[in-house]
Amino acid sequence: MARLDPAGHHRRKSRPRTRRTLATSVVVTLMLLGLTGFAVREAARSQQTAQPDAPPASTSAGPHDAAGHASPNQLPNPDPQLYNAAMASAELPPGGDFTVEGAKRWAVVPGSGAPTTGTNVVKYTVEVEEGVQVVGGVAGFASDVDTILRDPRGWIGNGKHGFQRVDSGKPDLRISLTSQMTTRKLCGWQIQFEGSCFSSTENRVTINVARWVRGAVSYQGALVEYKQYVINHEVGHGIGYEHRPCQESGALAPVMMQQSWGVSNDYLAALGTDRVKADGKVCRPNAWPFPTGAR
Repeated sequence: MARLDPAGHHRRKSRPRTRRTLATSVVVTLMLLGLTGFAVREAARSQQTAQPDAPPASTSAGPHDAAGHASPNQLPNPDPQLYNAAMASAELPPGGDFTVEGAKRWAVVPGSGAPTTGTNVVKYTVEVEEGVQVVGGVAGFASDVDTILRDPRGWIGNGKHGFQRVDSGKPDLRISLTSQMTTRKLCGWQIQFEGSCFSSTENRVTINVARWVRGAVSYQGALVEYKQYVINHEVGHGIGYEHRPCQESGALAPVMMQQSWGVSNDYLAALGTDRVKADGKVCRPNAWPFPTGAR
């Protein structure tokens, strides 16, 4: 806020006080405008963070980190005990070594196949960033992706989605195994825990090799199940689905829940993720869109 010129106190008594009065009025007006603007911004932010889950959306949004942030983050929960518990859930578990930094160039893994059944068949390539090392090699990663996308518990389960792997031409999706630091650059680092993401500008599903090797705390060492989850979750973004919170305590988590960071709505809300309210609900880990069969 601007200050009045101290020299104004030494003006001659015969000089009118019009300027000083006008300056004071301007300052008061600016203060009122500032307070009004702050109130409007706070109301808008409150309305935005309180919005309900959105239905499946188009892929026109920007990157979604494993948490996939298509909308601005909420503020982290101020409760330090809850925030510390959320951080412990979101940390990368101990485990094997992984590639920290790759070459930022991706090579398509050779291989193609027949399409699965489904109304909307998505053509995809499997790619690995140059320099990334993984147990089973690039062929092993590609085989895992193919197996997951062809499982009837996956997105093909309701007949609306199909997949076909290709290794040439322009794919609908690029499923890319990527080093830790390159993933952070592609997916963002607003919430500073390892994640994966989907970017609509490149039609790229970025799979963080750190998570591919280590999994997530919520999966309690079940690495195969975590790999199934992260492919289904990020491909889910690629075919138009947004994040969902836990719906009922004790139930299987929606595959579009940000399970890399936890299966508690309170934890996700404390971290500042989108589309989640702190309501005490805690789900069980789940890797599949249709875990109990087609719907």
